[in-house]
Amino acid sequence: MMKIAIIGGGAIGLLFSHYLSQKHEIILYVRNENQRNIINSSGITVQNKNHLSKTKVRVELVAEWGLNSEELSIICVKQYQLQQLLETANISRDHSLLFLQNGMGHLKWIDHYGLEKVMVGSVEHGVYRKKENSVVHTGDGCTKIAHYKGDVNGISLELSKQFHDTFPFVIEDDFQEMLQKKLVVNAIINPLTSILKVQNGVLLENPYYFQVFNELFTEIKGILNIQEEQLYYENVIEVCRKTGKNRSSMLKDIEEHRPTEVDAILGYLIEEAEKKGVQAPLINTLFRLIKGSEIKGGGELDVRNLF
Repeated sequence: MMKIAIIGGGAIGLLFSHYLSQKHEIILYVRNENQRNIINSSGITVQNKNHLSKTKVRVELVAEWGLNSEELSIICVKQYQLQQLLETANISRDHSLLFLQNGMGHLKWIDHYGLEKVMVGSVEHGVYRKKENSVVHTGDGCTKIAHYKGDVNGISLELSKQFHDTFPFVIEDDFQEMLQKKLVVNAIINPLTSILKVQNGVLLENPYYFQVFNELFTEIKGILNIQEEQLYYENVIEVCRKTGKNRSSMLKDIEEHRPTEVDAILGYLIEEAEKKGVQAPLINTLFRLIKGSEIKGGGELDVRNLF
């Protein structure tokens, strides 16, 4: 049994707290004092199909992270929350960490703060948060994890062995390829569904939307210099089909007037395109449309309740 810290009380943080608490001691760290009090008194509820499960976990405010001698911390906050989180964290540089962000922008913050024992992951579960202490697990999947730096092999092996039936962790050899595949998925499905206000599957069903889908893939593969084009393309199609009834996380963020992760997804691609001298007109247009959609009532979004 390990003592594991889970940072962030969003959908992923609650889902991981629920499943990992079956075999490990979990401390969930949240920013919101109200959420802390609700979970401490009522636990976490997870709905998977027609089955409801309730789990009791210990919850602390994020300011206490690093004071409880955890062996692993799983970072479930959004990309745009990372800099503030790591800036104020009480953890040592050699603390074992698993980052579960979309895009690839978090790698620069891992390097910037000199973190020494790091894994990165890609979550393929479908999940959304209903209330402060409840989530709906809409699609069973797996969590792919890969070594980024330092000696974390023992921890990754323990996760992959203990949860291979109930909440699988799959070890990947190449973190770059793993994150890049997820980036391509996020860069196509999230922005298009957010602008069009549709469920994921509509991108495949509507021939006009599907044409833009394909044009966007072509632009992305040129920026990333993807060699295994068919493999990447089929992966996006499969994810879009599997999550056909889902509303993307970026669409939900816009609907609920939260900041999106567009800077870490399309922003990353724009930076890469500029470095390589590649034109990316569609990506730039989508980026501006998403940033415009983040603005509420003529002013910037309220970002005080970040996680």
